[in-house]
Amino acid sequence: MAFLPWHLVSAYFLDLAAGDPHWLPHPVRWIGRLIARTENVLYAESASPFLMRILGFALWVIVIAVVLCAAKAFIAIACLAGSIFGNLAMIWLAYSTLATRSLHKESSHVAEALRAGDLGLARARLSFIVSRETSQLDRDAILRALVETVSENISDAIVAPLLYLGFFGPVGALVYKAVNTMDSMLGYKNKRYRYFGSFAARADDLANWVPARISGWLLVGASACMGMDWRAAANIMMRDAPKMKSPNAGYPEAAAAGALGVQLGGGGFYFGQLVEKPLLGDPINRITLQTYGRMIRLMYLSSGLAFFMAVCIRFVISM
Repeated sequence: MAFLPWHLVSAYFLDLAAGDPHWLPHPVRWIGRLIARTENVLYAESASPFLMRILGFALWVIVIAVVLCAAKAFIAIACLAGSIFGNLAMIWLAYSTLATRSLHKESSHVAEALRAGDLGLARARLSFIVSRETSQLDRDAILRALVETVSENISDAIVAPLLYLGFFGPVGALVYKAVNTMDSMLGYKNKRYRYFGSFAARADDLANWVPARISGWLLVGASACMGMDWRAAANIMMRDAPKMKSPNAGYPEAAAAGALGVQLGGGGFYFGQLVEKPLLGDPINRITLQTYGRMIRLMYLSSGLAFFMAVCIRFVISM
């Protein structure tokens, strides 16, 4: 059964309506468990750096192979049960790769705590969606981290899955989510993962190279639609995105900084170590809860533009 444009439309609006309820079975959570269990089997603390890289590559290959085969088998079995089940399988798998509503929901929990004046709760909730240490962050730092994580995840959680759905359907999008999840779990430059997770990190860089840049330009377009400073968004993206060590993260983040007229980046503690990140944007405006609200509107509009692009791609491929 082919993945048709109406499957993508259904999956997208299902994500906007339902988000990611924890009671619903979710393939991406299963992928996370698969990665963790495979790591438990393959990780060898006493191994040499070379062997650790080999083991990390083996984990990556195993996870991708399992996800690819499982997704194809699930769709095939569903189609054997009838066209209705096949269509539902396509929609459900596609829906599971999208996270527009979830990105808004999880970040809004932090904003709600800030509105209530509860910094401790805001720090705790922020820790669920960022990798930096949050226990010592003040209100301004929490707000900056909140805008940063929303802008950066526009690529990983929204635009990239939509593009992979457009080009490769739900199987391709799930493989992308496996690549991205392995990076989020293993792609750290600490003692445990410096070698073991290096291949996962590089593979994610490659998978997100095009989507990150498209995300940046979609944010420029969204800022123009919202009457914001789209020229600053474009100029600052081109000026500041290359400053980041990550080849991808800077594009949506810098575009958002330019559109909002704020400065993102700077130092933060990760796994007990201070990491200095380059500054993105110019400090024209102070970051406030209103800034976060504008970031969310930018996120939704960028998501809509990416959705339209993906549907057009799928329509052309389906002809």
